[in-house]
Amino acid sequence: MIAAVLYSGGKDSTISIYKALEQGWRIKYLVSMISENSESYMYHSSNIHITELSAQAMNIPLIKANTKGEKEKELEDLRLVLSDLKDDGVEAIFTGALASQYQKSRIDKLCNSLSLKSCAPLWHRDPQEYMEELIKYNFEVIIVSVSAEGLDESWLGRRINKELLDDLLKLNDKYGVHLAFEGGEAETLVLDCPLFQKRINIIEAENIWQRDSGHYNIKKAVLADK
Repeated sequence: MIAAVLYSGGKDSTISIYKALEQGWRIKYLVSMISENSESYMYHSSNIHITELSAQAMNIPLIKANTKGEKEKELEDLRLVLSDLKDDGVEAIFTGALASQYQKSRIDKLCNSLSLKSCAPLWHRDPQEYMEELIKYNFEVIIVSVSAEGLDESWLGRRINKELLDDLLKLNDKYGVHLAFEGGEAETLVLDCPLFQKRINIIEAENIWQRDSGHYNIKKAVLADK
């Protein structure tokens, strides 16, 4: 069973690889869509360039494809990639979808049109249990963008751990922030996990903050022995 994973470098797409392997799939490719539009409805954009290091750390080939990120039109760019993957023997596409019906329905439709299996192993997982699982299995995950009430600049670069989850639970009660950020409240980056043969070390980074949102811009990073 041969699969590819739509990959952003974040927690959801990374753990979907973990789940796919548990189910017996062979991951032939990772696919990163490089969007010109940071407000894309479909694709994670913050620090997407780091997926090159992530792929190397897992020893899985990475396919990168460009898109202008225009609503709905961006799906046609993905269709071209998926069609090529189908021709190359890929049978299934895995995604890290948790609760976004907008994203999942469109991926499902694309895959169905190409006779590919669409797999979302995290779909409708309890968000608190999911975040606790990330911590339990030693996924080193940092927050690289925030855009929700209650998430200020101090959250940029923070590692997901028990303390952060406790803070999120309070924000969930006060503002309704999704515990796994599925509402677009934040984006993440995995620096290390059981899948990685090497870890990602950040050498140079900066916070870029504008009014009530911002991102942690990684300017230089390298792979290092674990």
